[in-house]
Amino acid sequence: MMLPGIAYFLINNYLPMFGLVIAFKDINFAKGIWASDWVGFKNFEYLFKTKDAWIITRNTILYNGLFIVLNLAAALTAAIILNEVRRQLLKRVYQSLILLPHLISSVIIGYLVYAMLSMETGFVNKTLLPWLGIGEIAWYSEPQYWPFILPLVSMWKQAGYLCVIYLASIIGIDKEYYEAAKIDGASKWQQIRGITIPLIMPVIMIMTLLQIGRIFYSDFGLFYQVPLNSGAILDTTNVIDTYVFRALITLGDVSMSSAAGVYQSLVGFVLVLTANYITRRINKDNALF
Repeated sequence: MMLPGIAYFLINNYLPMFGLVIAFKDINFAKGIWASDWVGFKNFEYLFKTKDAWIITRNTILYNGLFIVLNLAAALTAAIILNEVRRQLLKRVYQSLILLPHLISSVIIGYLVYAMLSMETGFVNKTLLPWLGIGEIAWYSEPQYWPFILPLVSMWKQAGYLCVIYLASIIGIDKEYYEAAKIDGASKWQQIRGITIPLIMPVIMIMTLLQIGRIFYSDFGLFYQVPLNSGAILDTTNVIDTYVFRALITLGDVSMSSAAGVYQSLVGFVLVLTANYITRRINKDNALF
């Protein structure tokens, strides 16, 4: 029964790793991948020598670091609240509604955000801001608002997926712990702090470590589709993935794009090992390996 899964894993995850050689070559499709000229680390220079290198690296790390914290807090809170719903039908309905944004295409999410922020017909500009006595805002031309907009959209989109995982872990906790705590007079908050969170901490750490490993990878749809590729806010919304995509569209340099992928993978690998080492030193049981 494991063979189909193992075969898919090898074909989808490991076989493409032979393509890492592209990052160190000047690809000429007439010659083929293996016959193309070796250029060493020249393809990596594009990411580090450009004037935008600091901006895209800063944005990638800060946004993804903020997403990890906010999504964890939102997902854990939602999971704890859902666990208190006693009617199974309602719990399934709420769970499905929370998970739904995760399943929606980034293109659709981009247009949903545009429906809220549009200058001509947006709900915020035409309904909410006038009600608050505030003038209209050109959201897609004002970069200072996007460090708040993007985390909110990410939390709405991703928290539902983590919520389902944490809810499954909470449901698996033996009810006798809570019954004993009630007998001892523990409040609901004390039960959450002393029973729920400690018992699901291994799951929280595993999910967090996996997200740290992808801190140099960004949700391409979130950073490209939601801001609608607006040039006025690029300094605030541009990350490594969108920068490489724009460069690939402009220059058609496959080797440079591959080099960026190698760079992101290596940094992610080092971050996972470092975070796991620190976690292992603090609490061995919560470590991933």
